[in-house]
Amino acid sequence: MGACCNGRRSSIELNTVAVMHILFVVPYAPTAIRVRPYSLVHFLAQRGHTVTLATLWESTAEQQALVQLEAQGIRVITAPLSKPQKIHNVIRGWWRGLPIQAGFCESTVLLDQIQQFLASTSVDLVHVEHLRGAYYGLALAHNQPAPVIWDSVDCISYLFEQAATRSRSLTGRIMTQIDLRRTRHYEGWLARQFGRVLVTSINDLVALQKLAGDIADIRVLSNGVDLEYFAPTGMPYIPDTVVYSGKMSYNANVSAALYLAEEIMPLVWKHKPDVRLNIVGSKPPARIRRLAKDSRISVTGYVQDMRQPLRTAAVAVAPLLYGAGIQNKVLEAMACGTPVVATSLAVSALELQTGRDCLVADTPTTLAAAILEVLNSGALRARLSQSGRQFVETHHNWHHIIAQLEQHYQAVIALSKNAVTGGATNSATGIGGEYSYVHQSNSKSNSTDSLARTDAPVATHAQPG
Repeated sequence: MGACCNGRRSSIELNTVAVMHILFVVPYAPTAIRVRPYSLVHFLAQRGHTVTLATLWESTAEQQALVQLEAQGIRVITAPLSKPQKIHNVIRGWWRGLPIQAGFCESTVLLDQIQQFLASTSVDLVHVEHLRGAYYGLALAHNQPAPVIWDSVDCISYLFEQAATRSRSLTGRIMTQIDLRRTRHYEGWLARQFGRVLVTSINDLVALQKLAGDIADIRVLSNGVDLEYFAPTGMPYIPDTVVYSGKMSYNANVSAALYLAEEIMPLVWKHKPDVRLNIVGSKPPARIRRLAKDSRISVTGYVQDMRQPLRTAAVAVAPLLYGAGIQNKVLEAMACGTPVVATSLAVSALELQTGRDCLVADTPTTLAAAILEVLNSGALRARLSQSGRQFVETHHNWHHIIAQLEQHYQAVIALSKNAVTGGATNSATGIGGEYSYVHQSNSKSNSTDSLARTDAPVATHAQPG
């Protein structure tokens, strides 16, 4: 991927915040579907910061998305991640005593490129996203001077604890049960390795703090919604149309879609047999695609523009049985002016007022009743539409969230400078004890690396990358 830079670092002030050069490391390509990393790099660059993105791509579409980010003035450092490489990473990570997520996106090629970039370029801060990106964060926390902030996004252990009993996929339940103990242990340790950790919700903060202890500095940075892009148009909606949206490669979304189609909608159809259900989202598995055998159900797969199915629906439903973090599907529907009916879990991370901003119910009977209430009352639909839009404007404006992120950056940079004055070299607390990290690189990017439990077999530290 070619390099493009959006300006040199300067002392220009943005709302009293000095322009920074941020190295943003994401273990998956930021696309419009991956709302958080895409929006953070987009709005940071828009506010005048120099952003260098280091990431992996898995498809031509993801490569094209990275080209679009370059067009926004974001420098991109990237490497491919193949399916065989992911399988190899998972097997090797498991042998080394790590949870599956920890090794999933390891790439010595990308890490070498990052280190070569840092050898010639000074950055103010490194922002690393997700448990899958921790491999890079741990390496960079001890091999370069800039402080590293880890954006956990969700507490994966919290998600797995729910999925182990509530997922509608037998494979999903088994895999989370197998990996849960390692994930808890690793996440708790990992949160103590960085000067500051971010999560998207108070639920995730409480869960991760419980694993990490009080020594970890964990803060909430919520998700936002692009209020200009996801906006009401005033165009008429299609009566008796229900929409459920979400990335269908995510097990929690699959379970919710099955719950909606198999248990909730039959109760709706008893009263209104012509109501249509549109299930919208990329990579629907066979179980979801088979739902379209019912002529009242449409399974679209990936759509280029999510606004159209949201704006034309009479009601958006988010019947999640388990999950973590912020549900972007709820924010996007509200921003479009589409009323939302959700389970309490789907909106538990949002500071909204139920009955005013959305309707909340937790059984098939009460969820069906809430859907019917919206479908049958134009006045209720209009009120929920207006209140939902006002809620996201007040609480989930990306510009406000970016301003909060800048404050986190400034605080971590200041702590790092103080630590250097006191004799330390980085804001991370250090790798040692339970896990150890080794990375060796040469000019041919022919590397050996390892992050492993110290009680794992010694031979794992010398396996090829």
